[in-house]
Amino acid sequence: MKYLFKILTTVACLLTAIYTHGESVDITINKPRSNSTYMLDLMKLALSYSDKHYNYLETSETLTRSAQVEALRNGELTVMWGGTSDQMEQDFTPVRIDGYRGLMSWRFFIIREGEQHRFDSIYSANDLKQFKFGQGKTWQDGNILQQAGFNVVRTVKKEGLFYMLDGDRFDAFPRGATEAWEEVAKYKQLPLTVENKLVLSYTLPTYFFVNKNHPQLAAAIEQGLERAIADGQFDDYFYNNDRVREFLKRAQLDKRRVIKITNPFLPKATPLDREELWLDLSELAEGAKNYGL
Repeated sequence: MKYLFKILTTVACLLTAIYTHGESVDITINKPRSNSTYMLDLMKLALSYSDKHYNYLETSETLTRSAQVEALRNGELTVMWGGTSDQMEQDFTPVRIDGYRGLMSWRFFIIREGEQHRFDSIYSANDLKQFKFGQGKTWQDGNILQQAGFNVVRTVKKEGLFYMLDGDRFDAFPRGATEAWEEVAKYKQLPLTVENKLVLSYTLPTYFFVNKNHPQLAAAIEQGLERAIADGQFDDYFYNNDRVREFLKRAQLDKRRVIKITNPFLPKATPLDREELWLDLSELAEGAKNYGL
């Protein structure tokens, strides 16, 4: 009887281990746009280090940023990603590792074709204040620009900003590094282009934000990203991403002037002292060279 009990106990432990290792976890995410799966794929990389199996359930339609925040707050979403703020870090569990290694803290201007000459003599933030900039109504970028003293024109729908720029409602639309050229191509019916002399820089990390009812998921994402940084998988993913590679080929960073402004909304917990989490222009150029770009 004792021998049989020992066998049954051993079998039960094995079954428990198998079940635990194969535990399935559902993650509800915002339905991604076809050309913007970078952060989703990065999360999948991070969670590949976990011993759990994750099911990714998408919303029926792609939600706006404000709708995502509300859905995450009420539990309709499990996780979202985007620029950080004190409010976001208070309401949700942030994973304080910038998914873009600082790349999205640089802004490139979409402007009207034929107007490059207006930007050729810009060398400082004060010089930029002669222009009006377009921004989404709820975007943190708009708040940062306004606090820096820039004239900002805001609207609810992102798509409208391209037509407003074409219609001379403002002078430039600052966009993230992997966004500017893609969006000009997307709206090719409009006479828009990417300004070629400047980079506007302010620290605005892109984090994963997890509903507070899922602390284990937040921990798994963070641990996975740390491991991916340590073993080089993060760099491999970053430099081999089609959008990042296309950006590095087109941006001509060595020919641009960097204009820095402060992000007064940057949370104090931002790990700026961890150099391995951020890339500067020289490190990015060196990395691109190492990856054959």
